[in-house]
Amino acid sequence: MLVASYDWGLIWTNRGLFLNGLATALEVAAVAIVISVFVGLLLALARMGKPPLSWFAAVYINVFRGVPALVSVIWVYFGWSLVLGINFSVFEAGVIALVLLYGAFIAEIYRAALEAIPRGQREAGLAVGMTPARVFVQIVLPQATKIAIPNIGSMFIGMVKDTSTFTVIGLLEVVRVTQNLNSLTFQPFPLYTAAAGIYVIIAFVVDFLFRGIERILATPPSGPVARAATARRRRRVEAVVQRVEAVSGAR
Repeated sequence: MLVASYDWGLIWTNRGLFLNGLATALEVAAVAIVISVFVGLLLALARMGKPPLSWFAAVYINVFRGVPALVSVIWVYFGWSLVLGINFSVFEAGVIALVLLYGAFIAEIYRAALEAIPRGQREAGLAVGMTPARVFVQIVLPQATKIAIPNIGSMFIGMVKDTSTFTVIGLLEVVRVTQNLNSLTFQPFPLYTAAAGIYVIIAFVVDFLFRGIERILATPPSGPVARAATARRRRRVEAVVQRVEAVSGAR
């Protein structure tokens, strides 16, 4: 069968369903990435700490880096309800499954980023009277985050793609929508091509957004997004400089 003989109009006709599925996938991934960054940072600090906390973190990270997303979501959605009597919605199970997996990956990303910060900066902060917590929050963490941002962006793309495996619990995301449409139209080639195209487009968009964040966090900020985000702060600094110069000139 020729490619042109397929009903490609199905993609446009069902664009609303595809967009709704994409919105669901992005919503699950967005909530999961926020929680995963927090969990990953805690795990990274635990692994860099002393036993037995570092042992627990190491075991957790190595276990969940090897668990497939499909197994994780089945375990959360069906396993916890059977063993613990806890019932989660499809959305909640999807978020928890992603956090369990990607928290482990982000922990290693943050651990490498934290270890990349020179120890001398910590010592300098302590030498000027800053507390260890303040040194970490104001000096170490911002620099580590700059280093981690590109890889966190890659993790977010992976999360969006892994929502496709959550069709097994009924999450109505892109692949589930495609399966439902295919069962009605028997046109798998154009429908799954559309699904693949959606994931590719999202990967480009997410990459662009995280590159913008990376430029904003750079010192000095660069790029059009960074300039737009820092324009207000720059105007305030310029206004202060002008007032200082005016006072100096009056004297």
